[in-house]
Amino acid sequence: MHELKSLRCKPLDGQPSMPPEQITAHLARVPGWALHEGAIEKTFRFGNFHETMAFVNALAWIAHAEDHHPDLALSYGRCTVRFNTHSVGGISINDFICAAKVDALLP
Repeated sequence: MHELKSLRCKPLDGQPSMPPEQITAHLARVPGWALHEGAIEKTFRFGNFHETMAFVNALAWIAHAEDHHPDLALSYGRCTVRFNTHSVGGISINDFICAAKVDALLP
């Protein structure tokens, strides 16, 4: 199977959301991400605000390139990233593709 980070997001309008068993299988491919309130979510921690903002700016570039935008909650040394796909009313492969690309930003 292709690595998620090498895939590209595609428009999914009108398609169903991913079924629970597929969500569970895909979560195993993106360590640290968890299902939470209808989205996949992960909190990243940093040593200072500058590092946090550098991460957020790099993440913004990915979101723009993939045309798939997360919800973010950030503070001095932390950023929580949440992906879901509004056009399918739940979670889709696009969420996992972006999660893998975000993970690839950090060693």
